[in-house]
Amino acid sequence: MDGVVTDTASVHAFAWKQTFDTYLRGRESLFRQPFMEFTAADYLAYVDGRPRYKGVQAFLDSRGIRLEPGHSDDAPDRETVCGLGNRKNSVFNQLLEGGIKTYDSSVALVKDLRRNGIKVGLATSSKNGAAILSATRITDLFDTVVDGNVSEKLGLKGKPEPDIFTTASDNMRVPYGRAVVVEDASMGVEAGVAGGFALVIGVARSNNAGELYDHGADVVVADLAEANVDQICRWVQAKRSGGSVQTQGDPGRKVNP
Repeated sequence: MDGVVTDTASVHAFAWKQTFDTYLRGRESLFRQPFMEFTAADYLAYVDGRPRYKGVQAFLDSRGIRLEPGHSDDAPDRETVCGLGNRKNSVFNQLLEGGIKTYDSSVALVKDLRRNGIKVGLATSSKNGAAILSATRITDLFDTVVDGNVSEKLGLKGKPEPDIFTTASDNMRVPYGRAVVVEDASMGVEAGVAGGFALVIGVARSNNAGELYDHGADVVVADLAEANVDQICRWVQAKRSGGSVQTQGDPGRKVNP
């Protein structure tokens, strides 16, 4: 969802930065630890695509900070992993009041797929999935939605495990080998690869095409305007035959056989 269908990845990144920078400033005052800001590189490496609390834990581990895990109902001011995650979600929800945009090319592709009788599911780590889809009035575009709340209820593992994608495919009764995963995060690409899907398309909105390829993406595009039903079929066929693909602005990378 975030970064592929809705233009909310940048909002998430800003909310994470505000949350972590405020927390790290507090540690600087209390423990005299040098302040090192939360960067865009930190977001991509530790937070992007992960379930909220796992993202908090991964970033804190990278800084050698140890906190109690806490509980999902911890207040945002509690100094626990869950407390920090809830603090970030509070900031995120405040930012969303300014409105949510969708990527027109992504919505157009989903509609094109559905017109051609192809099922489309949405899988996201976000627990805000239902609210965002409702606010953007695109809930009806998806045959199934597996979000953070569904994952918690079913005990699904977060990315880079493929659980949310395999569950979405199972819900639609689509074999993994006949399903395509579209992701903008390296953790999501890894999850698609781990699930044995027919194709993993990376969307490089953060100038991270190389990283998406390195994590296993078969094809990387700058925007889904570069994809359509016929093109996706050609990419799948190229992967199955061990061929290569050509995308806009890309000299051509061999798809992973």
